[in-house]
Amino acid sequence: MLFRSLGGAESKADPAVERRAEQLVAMNEGLLRDLGVTAMPVRRAGEPGLLVRTTTRVGAVPLLSPLSARADFGLVVEPRFAWSSAGDMLAGTGFRIVPELLPLPDLPQSERRVPPWVLSSVILLRLKVLLDSLQRRFAFTTADMAAPKGQVDWTRYASVRFAHGRPLDVPCRFPDLRDDEELRSAIHWVVRRHRDALLGQASSGLVVRHLLALCDTLLARLAGAPPRMPQARTRRSWAMQPLSPRVFREGLQAIDWTVEERGLAGLSELSGLAWRMDMEAFFEAWIEAIAERVARRLGARLRVGRTEQTRVPLDWTPPSGGSQRSLLPDVVIEREDVVVVVDAKYKRHAAEIERVGWHNASSDLKEQHRNDVLQALAYSTLFDAPRVVACLAYPVGPTDWERLEGRRRTMARARVRSGSRSVELALVAVSLSGDIAEASGAFHELLTVAA
Repeated sequence: MLFRSLGGAESKADPAVERRAEQLVAMNEGLLRDLGVTAMPVRRAGEPGLLVRTTTRVGAVPLLSPLSARADFGLVVEPRFAWSSAGDMLAGTGFRIVPELLPLPDLPQSERRVPPWVLSSVILLRLKVLLDSLQRRFAFTTADMAAPKGQVDWTRYASVRFAHGRPLDVPCRFPDLRDDEELRSAIHWVVRRHRDALLGQASSGLVVRHLLALCDTLLARLAGAPPRMPQARTRRSWAMQPLSPRVFREGLQAIDWTVEERGLAGLSELSGLAWRMDMEAFFEAWIEAIAERVARRLGARLRVGRTEQTRVPLDWTPPSGGSQRSLLPDVVIEREDVVVVVDAKYKRHAAEIERVGWHNASSDLKEQHRNDVLQALAYSTLFDAPRVVACLAYPVGPTDWERLEGRRRTMARARVRSGSRSVELALVAVSLSGDIAEASGAFHELLTVAA
């Protein structure tokens, strides 16, 4: 929650300022809602302003001015928890979650510069998904064959091939099951365009290296399709295809952005792009990346809720009388001797409880945390293993994590006994440093050392 003043002392007695604030909120209600923001004109100490409340979404959107009806303002919502580098975090998640670019007017120019690799990450991921989904189709091709195939050009064969001593070169025209070479050539051109731009951004560190590796992977898959910039007529024909799936539409949009250099200034500046990203989904992707590293190192099996691998239905009697229909843990790491089920919570609980203590924590925080604990313990009942660990993972910024690490308070563990069954409960503070190795220590310990 943030109070934003709308003027100095001279505006306190001016009712027009407050009316313009109301008009600003009314004109931009939909844009604010898309970013998960609510705004209300209020006065504090007689000073007019906007009371702004945010959710877990971050991003930037243009705001229409009540005076000009143009996008003269911009709203930027930053992450609740500081991270050392947005690029390192996106690269650390393996780009499971990337910013969503919005079909909105460009933001006014400001001092906030969006690194050029941000757009590259979105476009390259879209092209990878498009390439994965391309369907092969029959297309007529002409080639010399050793034996007749399809329609044979006998005149050409007799007058050219046979006459010149090439009786085994039979000119044929036949349908062949092929990829859409024209689209593949366009993708090849776009990938090379972004790879060239990324090569000049070495100072951005890990994220650029990951994106360059992705470029190399895509280029290897596109070998054989010559890079060619698609013409406007070709792109229009692709866009007019009926019932195009979302993957195809988003891939074509990524190609258009690169061809038209919309907001790119030659891929050197992206200050005007509107975007958003959900930090709850992003934190879950970060936990998934950490769990993947731990599972790989320990030979464990990994299942993730993001891809519906962990969903367990609830059978109600009668079926129409139930409420929640299933349980969906975020991450499950399994070995023969232990199961760790992780629930990622994008909340301040880890740092706040450590800072003020449980007894001094607010009643709202206590109630939310109790519900989190009960949810984690409910997930633990889904598994039958010698050891079951229910883990709540909360984010902390790099500074808070270093403080907790220095006091050896990044993880707290308890044991819950119920008859012959024993369940462990763990509260883990997870660093948003972008360093997977640093963040994975607690999860490695949960799998290898009993409480």
